[in-house]
Amino acid sequence: MYGTDRRSYGVVLEERLGQAYDEQAFRYFLEIECRRAARAHRPVLLLLLDAKEPATGADIDPVLAAKLFAGLWRCLRETDVVGWYREHRVPGAILTQVEDGLRPEATREIRERVNSALCEGLSADVAHRLRVRVYQLRPGPKG
Repeated sequence: MYGTDRRSYGVVLEERLGQAYDEQAFRYFLEIECRRAARAHRPVLLLLLDAKEPATGADIDPVLAAKLFAGLWRCLRETDVVGWYREHRVPGAILTQVEDGLRPEATREIRERVNSALCEGLSADVAHRLRVRVYQLRPGPKG
């Protein structure tokens, strides 16, 4: 039996729009997806959000985090993974099963689409600070 003080890992058990994996689970899924992509010779897209005050480096407010995760779920596919890349500081998403021939402008288009969808529900101040970054992780050489 586990004690009540045992830390819970994995999914926040709420409605789908509020679900987010914690950092440990998110990093696990990122590793799995990178391995899968390497076998298929395809890239993985890692989307990271920067929504905190630049000078403070403090944790993201839980209310804002919930809005960001809900926004990500609304504009991403149900097969994508949403969670904390850095616990309470950097929300992210793993975009799975990306085309092999991903156009160079695709990351820009994804970034703009996600940024637009997320900013709809945010105050002007927060929307102005929000930065969406998309990284294309390509499999390395076998060895």
